[in-house]
Parts: sequence; structure tokens; C-alpha cells
Amino acid sequence: MTVPVVHDLAVQYPELEITMLSREMARPLFEQMPKNVHFFGADLKGRHKGLFGLNRLIANDLHYENFDYVADFHDVLRSIIVRLNCRMLGQKVAKIDKGRKGKKALTRQKNKVFVQQATSFGRYAKVLELLGFPIEPQFVKLDYSAFCGTQKPTNETWIGIAPFAKHQAKVYPLEKMEEVIKALSERKNTTVFLFGGGKEEKRKIAELCSKYPNVQTAQNQQGLKGELALMGQLDVMLSMDSANMHLASLVGTRVVSIWGGTHPFAGFLGWNQKPADCVQLDLPCRPCSVYGNKPCLRGDYACLNGIAPSQIIEKSVGHE
Repeated sequence: MTVPVVHDLAVQYPELEITMLSREMARPLFEQMPKNVHFFGADLKGRHKGLFGLNRLIANDLHYENFDYVADFHDVLRSIIVRLNCRMLGQKVAKIDKGRKGKKALTRQKNKVFVQQATSFGRYAKVLELLGFPIEPQFVKLDYSAFCGTQKPTNETWIGIAPFAKHQAKVYPLEKMEEVIKALSERKNTTVFLFGGGKEEKRKIAELCSKYPNVQTAQNQQGLKGELALMGQLDVMLSMDSANMHLASLVGTRVVSIWGGTHPFAGFLGWNQKPADCVQLDLPCRPCSVYGNKPCLRGDYACLNGIAPSQIIEKSVGHE
């Protein structure tokens, strides 16, 4: 979710040299940026692991003394240590306001304050404004077409489905999702691509691909950039409230997103995605969590089990 904001900063302030510090896995997301954006990948499981590794990152590898400004988009222990080191050098530092009070009021069990919270994009932009670099939201999409291993025929409809998420409160039941996959795969001139990265996810995807015609795995693409290139050709992506919603958003693809224990009001809807494309149920217990990492208070995950496959199918292709 930092990508649109960093991109706009780079375009609107071309005199800046910008270094994005993140995990190495995020590097492909910043390789299609303007020339004044650089990426530094932290090796948090190796060279930069633990406190000693973090000190090595700051003092030896990152050369933090060369920076004039530090924007902390994360405000966790690691980023706090980085920004405090920079502040001691006299560098101008600003950190994100995560809006914890508003999100807590939104997700508490009783007397919910059911209002839209500031988006993460807006919160990141506010950090830059505090540093003296206000930006206007202009980002459209990233272009990964050069990494495309599969070309979409002009007479076909391509639908992506990412049926998994990290937490159960964000995952639509697979047996119901299978009904969606089956129905969409039976449409004329339609190919369904399934996205998922874990070992168990790949196993389940392989079973679904062997079970239904016109269903393929997205794992055949060459890495993340290949998957992004494929996402950029989709007519629609069907996703949970998960990373794939955001990845598809970055390449300008319409996303139909399914929300269970979480809610778009917490500020995590994908870039330029429409609230009308969110599939969700109005329940007094929703949302119960900002990130979906809490067990269901009712024990039945009615927020997900109560969504009919037909609702998702209609939302995905009903606009045609």
C-alpha cells in the first residue's frame, strides 16, 4: 500500500533521491518506479536478524547518516530504532499515525463507532506532508507487461481468484469458493487463474485445476513480476481482504473483494477500488478485528458462511 504514495512522491519531487527500506520480497514492487526511487532489502532472517543485525543494517549497510529525511510508514520496534538513530543525527523524522483509537472504536464488541477511518494511503501521505512534501494522489498503475509469459486472446475473459488469506476470519469457505470457481469456469470463452503461494495452498489449487476445465494455476508465471503481469491482463480479480487485492490494484485491475471479520472502514481497501465491489454482510458483530487475526466471537464465522456463492458470482460478472 506504500507503492502509490512513494510513486507520487518521486514524480512530484523529481529532485529527491528516495530509498525504500523493506523486506527483500518487496523489491519487484519498486522496480517499475521512477529513476529516483531506490530499494534496499533488509535480510531479517540472516544478516540483519535481531538487535545486532539491525545495528549492522543501520550503521554499516544502510549508511543512515546520508539521509536528510526519514518517513516511518510502519511505527514498529525495528522502524522506531531506525528513526531514533536518524533523529540523533539531527535528521528530520516523521512517523505514521495508525489511528488506533478510531480502529478500536470500530471493532469493539459494544457501541461500535461505525465510521470510515482514514486510509493507509492517506496516512502515508500525511507522514510525507509532515516532512514538508505534500503530494496529490495521481498514481494510476504499474506496468509489468514486459514480464508477461502468457498473452490473453482478445476474445477471452480472464478471471483471477485468490481464495486464501493469512487468518481464518478473512477466508471464504473453500467449499463455497469451489462453487464460484466451477460456475465461472463454465462461462463461454473464460479462463480462471488461481493465485496462492503456500505449500498447502498450492496443493489445493492443483486439485481444483485438475477438477475443472478452464481453471489454471498462476504459479506457472515467473515469480512475482510474472504474476503481476498476469494480474494486469485480468478482467477482474476475486480476492479476500489480502495481499492479492492490493497487488491487483497496483496493476489497475478491478477487484471484487470478500470481507469477513474485517471491514473496508478500517482503511485497507485496495488502491482505486470501489466500495460497491466489496462483498460483505451487515452483522452487528462486524468488524471484530482490524487485521482478521482474532477468533470469531460467535464461533460460526457467519460473516463469511452467510455469503452465498451467487452473490460473489453476480458481483464478479454481473457488470458485463
